[in-house]
Parts: sequence; C-alpha cells; structure tokens
Amino acid sequence: MSGVKAPGRGTSRVALLVGGLVLLAVVAVVSIGIGARSVPPAEVVRALLDFRGTDDHVIVRDVRAPRALLAVAVGAALAVAGALIQTLARNPLAEPGILGVTAGAGFAITLGSALGLTGGQAGELGFSVVGSVLAALLVAAVGRRSPLRLVLTGVALTAVLSGVAMGLRLMVPDVFDAYRFWSVGSLAAREQAPLAWPLTAIGVCLVGALLLSRTLNVLTLGESVANTLGASVGRVRIAALALITVLSGAATAVAGPILFVGLIVPHLVRRPAGGSVPWLIAYTMVVGPILLLVADIGSRVLLPTGEVPVAIVTAFLGGPMLIWAVRRHGAGAL
Repeated sequence: MSGVKAPGRGTSRVALLVGGLVLLAVVAVVSIGIGARSVPPAEVVRALLDFRGTDDHVIVRDVRAPRALLAVAVGAALAVAGALIQTLARNPLAEPGILGVTAGAGFAITLGSALGLTGGQAGELGFSVVGSVLAALLVAAVGRRSPLRLVLTGVALTAVLSGVAMGLRLMVPDVFDAYRFWSVGSLAAREQAPLAWPLTAIGVCLVGALLLSRTLNVLTLGESVANTLGASVGRVRIAALALITVLSGAATAVAGPILFVGLIVPHLVRRPAGGSVPWLIAYTMVVGPILLLVADIGSRVLLPTGEVPVAIVTAFLGGPMLIWAVRRHGAGAL
C-alpha cells in the first residue's frame, strides 16, 4: 500500500510546484503591466520576447521588468531564509531578522551616514551588506551551539544595535534623511541600484539551500539520529547559517526591511511539503516571489496619488494570512 501511495504523492507535489511556477509567471506579467502607464499583458510579453523600441517596450524593459526581477529575487531569498531558520532553530515563529541581519544593516547605514561614507544608493547597499553579515556572524559565533541560544543572542544584539542606531540618528539629524529611504522596505527606485552582485549571491545561495535541504531533512530527526546517520551537525548548522545570512542580508540590503515574508510563507507551504525540507524549500522559492509581487501590485494601486511601501502591504497581508494558516490547519501548523 505504501509503495503505491508514494508515487502519487510525489506526482501531486510536482504538479503543485509546476502550478505555482505558472502562477508566478502570470503574476509577474500582471505586475509589469501595472503602473502610472498601464501596459496590456500581451504587450508585456511582446516587449520581453520581441523588443521593438516603443515607449511601452522601453518602460517594460528598463523599469518594470528589473523591478519584477528584484521582487522575485527578494521574495525567494526572504522566504527560503525563513524556512531555513525555522528548520534550524526548530522554532516555527523564527524569521530571518532573528539573526540580527536587519538591525546590523540599519546600524551600518546609520554609522556610515554619520561618518559621511555612504554616498548614495551604492554606498548604502555596501554598508548594509557588510553590517548584516557582521551582525549575523556575531550571532552565529555566540549562539551556534544551541537553537535557543541562537535566538536569544539574535534578540539581544538586535536590541543593542537598534538602540545605538537610534541614538546616532537623534544626535545627528542629517543622518535620518539617509536612513529614511532605506528604513521602509520598498521596491520603488531600487531597480536602479547596482544589483548584479546581490542578485548573483541570492541565486547561488538558493541553489545551495536546495543542495543542503536533504541533509537538513536528516537533522529534523534530532541531532543524535543525524550523527548516527553520518551527518555532521556542526557543519550543516554553519552552512545553513551562512545561507540564511547571505540570503536575508542581500535581500535586506537591496530592498530594506520587509517583514512577514520569511515568517508566513513557510507556514503556507508546510502542509503540502509534508514534512520534507527539500519540498519546503522548493515551494517557498516559488510562493515567496508570488507574495511579494502581489504586495508590490497592491503598493501601486492602493493610493491614486503615489505608492505605498511594499513592506506596509506585506504587513497587512501577513497578519491575516498567519491567522488563516492557524484556523485552516490548526494550532499544530505552528
């Protein structure tokens, strides 16, 4: 009986993943077409496949397609980082910011602005990457031996860095202007920043997460069982922490702090994943971009006079979605 059910379950998982990819493509096309100047979906596809140099095609190629690509990369990075940290910490309420990534990036930007070293978007991007990586490395070094210690260290460092950064902004008011643009997570105008390195890093780490997911699957059985099966728990934990740091750090650096994506997406896909970490990673890699693209569409249509930062929209979406997940699947989903 079990031998008959397994293939059917695997087929349904593949079908669900393919359906998610199709939905992602549709949402991306819709997202590219929506804005101050609407572009029909057929014209969006034509601009991507057969560029003619018209005004609509230029808007699609130079502005909206890069923004959609950024949303896909950031959504996937935050969602996968959330799945990894929840698996590693064995805490279903964990999210990427628990490693101090957001606080480290904010502190670095504040310090760089106070010293006059940021110098525009490129400078902010560089400082936020360095700050997020250093903060995560410190948290990992102190709390790597225990999931509970890891969480407590991240919370403590976040509180310290946030407090110091706030003090700097209060003492040097000009610093607030530089910090304000980054502090509210948004995709608007971020596609004009140098993104080659962050997007490459995200792509490499997404592949790394898929490769590591099988070993993490063994780790969910417990450290003693994992050691018995030949898994190096310490190395796996360090590799997972490195992936979480780069994924969440790069995403936060290019788009600012965007909450709820890394928290809610793993819960939405955990049931169809059926306890399999590889499928959990694969599903989050698709659903995360869909969620962020939908939020980005909402950020452009909610107000007739301008855009709402996408982080505000994800907060409004994330709360009800988390409540829905609890009501739909029961408290056991959490």
